[in-house]
Amino acid sequence: MEQKIHQGRNIKRFREMLGIKQDALAFDLGEDWNQKKISILEQKEVVEDQLLQKISEVLKIPVEAFKNFDEEQAVNIISNTFAEHAFSNSFNYGTINLHPIDKLIMLHDEKIALYERMLKEKDDMMSRLEDLIKSR
Repeated sequence: MEQKIHQGRNIKRFREMLGIKQDALAFDLGEDWNQKKISILEQKEVVEDQLLQKISEVLKIPVEAFKNFDEEQAVNIISNTFAEHAFSNSFNYGTINLHPIDKLIMLHDEKIALYERMLKEKDDMMSRLEDLIKSR
């Protein structure tokens, strides 16, 4: 049974990682939005591409992150790897097959890079807000 990616939950995860409240996201999306609509959006398994694009621009997170991030799949990879004693040779007849742990490490490294980028964006935004407040 293949697990589906829950795009709304991913939007919520990334929004929370950025420290952005639902009200703030609603404000950035425009006057048609409010906190309740964001709450409903985050419960949707599939979000329309056009809306995902707009949220991507507001949060500065690639659309692919909302469409592909699957925390449960990462946990399953770890569980299956340990359960199957899969610490075997990852070389197979001269071709390289990435071991599930290596894949997980790569995913982890990508998440760290994304998190660091998000922190920098947050710091930049805070700096701009401080400058704006000082100028008033």
